[in-house]
Amino acid sequence: MAERVVPEPERRRRRPTKQGTVLSGQVIVETALRLVGQHGAQALTVRRLGAALGADPSAVYRYFHSTDDLLLAIADELVGRAQAGWRPTGDWRADLRDLGLRIHAAYRAHPQAALLAAHRTTGRDNEIRAVEAVLGVLRSAGFPDEEAVRIYHAFVDQGLAFAALDAATLALPAAAQSADLGVWHERYGHLDAHTHPNIAATARLLEADMRRSGYPFALELLLDAAAARLTGGSQAG
Repeated sequence: MAERVVPEPERRRRRPTKQGTVLSGQVIVETALRLVGQHGAQALTVRRLGAALGADPSAVYRYFHSTDDLLLAIADELVGRAQAGWRPTGDWRADLRDLGLRIHAAYRAHPQAALLAAHRTTGRDNEIRAVEAVLGVLRSAGFPDEEAVRIYHAFVDQGLAFAALDAATLALPAAAQSADLGVWHERYGHLDAHTHPNIAATARLLEADMRRSGYPFALELLLDAAAARLTGGSQAG
């Protein structure tokens, strides 16, 4: 999609599509999410969006300047969905755990979109609200500002990195997912204890644990470390 600036009055027009849908930025984002979920990144084109919306493809330009502009809106939509219904309780650790798991779940629910959007910084309303919320939780807990920023950075990057990793797995064809999981039994589960004593001793545990995301446990480790820094005087460095 090439860059094209559309006058504001024209952008605000609301005309029903052939399907009777009144176009809006939100409708386009939701349609784009559905298309990407069904057909992958290649579905994010003006032509395919127009067909799905029942509108002339050029109508998309009234709301988004480019496919990248739309992609940022998709990323911000996922952040917004993660925050829906979330409210701080005053327990900083429980609040961060809840928000982290919500973010991770929102991206896992849309793995194809997560692959495109998890690494983007949108600077839009939902993202700004999330940054403000996490920093608010940390500062209210007593973390100094410098420490709050560093923990925020680690918290967000950890969650998004796991979301992207898990999304990549979920985006694989079912046969590939099954084959990858099967490696833990077929290959690792049959290694000789004389040559690989540590793997042999834990093979069954490995096979079971690798079937679930490592994020919840990794999040607890991060929260443990943050709590230790808080009670220990927040040693920076």
